[in-house]
Amino acid sequence: MSIREFVDRHFRHFNAAALRDAARAYAQAIDDGAPMMVTLAGAMSTAELGRSLAEMIRKGKVHAITCTGANLEEDLFNLVAHSHYKKLGDYRNISVEQEVALLESGYNRVTDTCIPEEEAFRRVERQIIELWKKAAEEEASHLPHWYFYELIKRGTLEDKYEIDPKDSWLVAAADRDLPLFVPGWEDSTMGNVLAARVIGGAVPSSGVVKSGIEAMIALTSWYRAQADAPRAPGFFQIGGGIAGDFPICVVPMIRQDLRVDSPLWSYFCQISDSTPSYGSYSGAVPNEKITWEKLAADTPRFVIESDATIVAPLIFAYVLES
Repeated sequence: MSIREFVDRHFRHFNAAALRDAARAYAQAIDDGAPMMVTLAGAMSTAELGRSLAEMIRKGKVHAITCTGANLEEDLFNLVAHSHYKKLGDYRNISVEQEVALLESGYNRVTDTCIPEEEAFRRVERQIIELWKKAAEEEASHLPHWYFYELIKRGTLEDKYEIDPKDSWLVAAADRDLPLFVPGWEDSTMGNVLAARVIGGAVPSSGVVKSGIEAMIALTSWYRAQADAPRAPGFFQIGGGIAGDFPICVVPMIRQDLRVDSPLWSYFCQISDSTPSYGSYSGAVPNEKITWEKLAADTPRFVIESDATIVAPLIFAYVLES
């Protein structure tokens, strides 16, 4: 039984039914010619979502990504330092003393996974600083992901790869020059590194990396360029936060602030653990987005309240079999 057959047969109620319906609608949107925006919040790269997302990119099922700076860099960290990662079994019962021991051993913990400082952070830092310096010399400025794409395209770190690059979504994205938007990049590890190197004088200016406003302008250009697509872009949101909030508001910005006619997002799905009662945007039900001119009354809308590390690979597998 294929994944699609399994889901169609067994996923019939509650969040399981929402998963099935969202996967069917995603596949239909692609068949109808809708470009699909996927957004990555949380620690999806550390969770190795690239094992399924990379194939979605290669097969043309994803047309743009918006992600946090952490997800951008952590896929590369895993690519070059996988064997040095430490996995924790009973992570819920780790003591303060064990946390300190991890720190002193050069590990940074993300739930059950510990990222090695030297082999991951510093290995990438040494290479990306050279690209920042070169950009400064040339008085060039690029969006954050451009430098990561360059590291991959130039093969700068290729001799350090520790997993099959087919399992890296960033490699797949770089190979296709996939449009990529990283709002709030400066709160990531490499964003912190750039700030520190500018303060210390190793990099002349932070201007080598374009700002969030410039990222929004680039996103606007991407969205407007889809005007000739058979169907308006769809929106598949993993988690909440800035990775989702930033890109979805491009439509009301175009319509209300730029005052240019634009179609609304034509599909919406969010995998979420947030609830509306706290007033968070991440937990807002899709209907609320109608009032902000992001979605239409007839836009297919889905919320799957579950663990994205379980749900997203299942939906991707379903769509890939479609």
